[in-house]
Amino acid sequence: MKSKFPKIVQFSIVSVYLIFLAGSVVRMTGSGMGCPDWPKCFGYYIPPTSEEQITWKPNTDFKKGMIIIKDEALYVADKDIQTASEFKIENWQKYVKHDYAKFNKYHSWTEYINRLSSVLAGFVFLVLIYASTKFWKENKTIPLLAFGAFFLMMVEAVLGKMVVDTNLKPGMITIHMVIGLIIIALLLQLKFIVSDKKTKHNYNSVFNKLLIFSVIFSLIQIAMGTQVRQFIDEQVKEFGFENKNFSLMNPSFKFYFHRSFTIAIVLVNFGLFYINQIKNLGYKLVNWIVFLIFLETITGILMYYAEFPLGTQAIHLLSGAILFGLQFYLWIQSRKTVSISKE
Repeated sequence: MKSKFPKIVQFSIVSVYLIFLAGSVVRMTGSGMGCPDWPKCFGYYIPPTSEEQITWKPNTDFKKGMIIIKDEALYVADKDIQTASEFKIENWQKYVKHDYAKFNKYHSWTEYINRLSSVLAGFVFLVLIYASTKFWKENKTIPLLAFGAFFLMMVEAVLGKMVVDTNLKPGMITIHMVIGLIIIALLLQLKFIVSDKKTKHNYNSVFNKLLIFSVIFSLIQIAMGTQVRQFIDEQVKEFGFENKNFSLMNPSFKFYFHRSFTIAIVLVNFGLFYINQIKNLGYKLVNWIVFLIFLETITGILMYYAEFPLGTQAIHLLSGAILFGLQFYLWIQSRKTVSISKE
């Protein structure tokens, strides 16, 4: 099990990024409320495929907990019911956690697949924490990091429910995103500990200071980006998903900050690239970071000026999360270089 642990850590990292990808598709398609309840979807373990399944009808069986839409409101069956010729309110409880009462099978299944990706990651993390216990005697940091990441995954599950219950409240979405990045950071620290560390790098104090700024800047930018995305979601609710050209009409200060802050991020990261090149520091990850900065910038421009071409939102969010991960891992590498230079 110990020999396979580095691979398990890699699978764990990939599983979290798959959640980011699934979540970005949910946001891109406006499917965040595709399932109004959690963890089920309209009271089903497998989402309904037609509106008929969640519409009240006479002489029809409904299981306890199933949700229907009636008179533009959600109702939950209090018990197993066989409906009569008329709707009897005493058999139903109005769903009061939110008032979003719409059905779109594509949105429901998109959100359902997002949840399945989280379930898959949960199983991967169970294997991770079991395997990590084998290192308890020789390096307690390994199981502690693994259990920390697993604990935050459980927190994410609770937050996922709260996001749905609050009808995509902006603050909840931001916290949800930031904790996901912290999980990535813990797993990358774990990866560094158990990976082969034969690669040598040269030390440069300016490079290491810029790297700290790059990590912090990316975290701020991603958190602010979730707030901008929430503004877009509100615009979509008001004008309809088909009118994407109105998505950034009269944007708030957060949008302008998010857009302008990109300049600082570009300067810092290109500074890293320049120093890495002229000082021959040997950090190969810097090249990938520059590529992701370019991808983030291009997709951001396309979303603003080309009315959100298909896939650009998902690419923008996922590349931002990967960028943070690469910057954080580079920071871990640089810390090791600092400690070696002081020995």
